Amino acid sequence: MSRAVRDKWRRKDWYDIYLPRYFGETKVGETPSEGPDKLMGRVFETTLAQITGDFSQEYLKLYFQVTGVDESTAQTVFKGHEYLRDYLRSLVRRRSTKVDGFYRVTTLDGYRLKIVVTALTNTRIKTSQEKAIRDIMSAVVEEKVKTLEFGQIVHEMVLGKLASDVYNEARKVTALRHVGVRKSELLAMPN
Repeated sequence: MSRAVRDKWRRKDWYDIYLPRYFGETKVGETPSEGPDKLMGRVFETTLAQITGDFSQEYLKLYFQVTGVDESTAQTVFKGHEYLRDYLRSLVRRRSTKVDGFYRVTTLDGYRLKIVVTALTNTRIKTSQEKAIRDIMSAVVEEKVKTLEFGQIVHEMVLGKLASDVYNEARKVTALRHVGVRKSELLAMPN
C-alpha cells in the first residue's frame, strides 16, 4: 500500500526576478516555480532600501508583478507601493491634521494608476485649508500625469519628487510636517 513520495520541491526550477527598466533592470531576488506559466502574474515585494542600498528608505514597500519569463529570468512591472504600517503610525500625531488625496489617473502612455498623497500638518487646520491642500495635491498630480510617462511618474512617486512639489506649494497654506505619496496601485496597463 505504500506509494513513492514525490518531492515537489525537487521538480521546481529557480527563476531570477529582475526589476523593470525604469528601476535599472537589476536582479531583486529569485523564486522557485514548476514552470514559467505558473510564474506569470506572481507579485513580489521588496523595500526601496533593498533596491537603493539606503537604509533610510526602509519604510517604503514596493510591489512588482511578473509579466514575462525568458529562460530562467522573469521580467516585472511596477505594481504599486505603500508606506509600512508602523512608519505611517509614527507620523500621525495628536493635535495635527492628516490630509489625504485619492486620485485615479491615466499616464501619457496609457497606464491607469491610483495614487494616494498624504500631508500631515503641525497643528489642527480648518476644513477650508484642508480643501486648499487637496486642490494643490490634485493640481500637481494632474500636471505630472499630463507631462510624464509611467516609468517617470513611478520614479517621482517613489523617490519623493512628487511629494516635494506638493510640499512646496502646500506650505503656503499652512505649516506642514510631512508630505508623501503614501500608496500607489497599478490599475490597468495599455493593451
